[in-house]
Amino acid sequence: MEHIRGSGKIDYLSAVVIHFYWNDKSRCVDEMLILGIDTSCDDTAAAVVENGTTIISNVVSNQDAIHMKYGGIVPELASRKHVELITPVVNEALTNAKAGLRDIDAIAVTHGPGLIGSLLVGVCFAKSLSYVHGIPILAINHLEGHICSYNLESKPDFPFLALVVSGGHTSIYKVTDTGNYQELGRTRDDAAGEAYDKVAKLLGYQYPGGPIIDELAAQGDPEAVKFPRSFLRDCYDFSFSGLKTAVLNYVRKNPHASKEDIAAGFQAAVIDVLVGRSIEVAQKHGINRIALSGGVSANKGLRNAMKDKASEAGIELFLPSVNLCTDNAAMIASAGYYHRLDGETASFDLNPKACLPLGSANG
Repeated sequence: MEHIRGSGKIDYLSAVVIHFYWNDKSRCVDEMLILGIDTSCDDTAAAVVENGTTIISNVVSNQDAIHMKYGGIVPELASRKHVELITPVVNEALTNAKAGLRDIDAIAVTHGPGLIGSLLVGVCFAKSLSYVHGIPILAINHLEGHICSYNLESKPDFPFLALVVSGGHTSIYKVTDTGNYQELGRTRDDAAGEAYDKVAKLLGYQYPGGPIIDELAAQGDPEAVKFPRSFLRDCYDFSFSGLKTAVLNYVRKNPHASKEDIAAGFQAAVIDVLVGRSIEVAQKHGINRIALSGGVSANKGLRNAMKDKASEAGIELFLPSVNLCTDNAAMIASAGYYHRLDGETASFDLNPKACLPLGSANG
């Protein structure tokens, strides 16, 4: 295996559902095992989580080597690879958990937001398993999954502010309870992670660009190149397209400038906006807890800056382990547990949605 890191009818992926080995397993009466599946973008992920908090297994197969030469994710290639990987990844998650499908109480699957072709693979596979084995299915919002990643480690007390920052999303939520989310701000154009990838490409580096920029920035001078900070007025939204354009113009005018300094200046601009806005929103809403999540929350520069500024402001900060920052199915399974406690299930007419808002709108 690669590096581990519809309609009301059961459709073509039912042919992919193979015979899983059902291992006998002694179980506590209070134990609830959720199988999580996430194929929202280019990572094929499956996990088994107990009672929404304990990771029994967590398998992620990434496609970086496939998309690297194209400078970004090619949706058609991603969905095709998901079809190849979904069965072995789910098998491995069950095997690592020493569980069979008859041990699973529900299947939680990401049905949006994300790449529609990728989402379709996970949703169809989950519906097939549900139909064949009689296991309830739970429809999970990928963004809620990122917020619920904290259930797997140190869970913040309510209310807290959740900053979800990734390749496809940059949003701030007020979380007053599990399942109760109020969106306070979001990106109006590029997500922060998308800006990282595009700037890396401008500097001649391969996808994914986030880790490369983070590494280069550590070697550069953030004061050498001063890029603009975009703080939108009268709202808590973000905008990174102007920053991306500023980097493009600078590179064109200064082709021999230090890439390390450019990366450091760019990252400093992104971090100032993310950290500054998060602290601002928390203080204006009287919230003294901030939880950072999403793939960009693995960025060392962002984590360090958020620690410093949160400490200065007297705000308690929650940072996920790096392996829970990027897309994974454990967070989806954790979210699914709470949906199941509320008695929720999805029907076989469940369809994926490329655009799927989370919670109530700005308020």
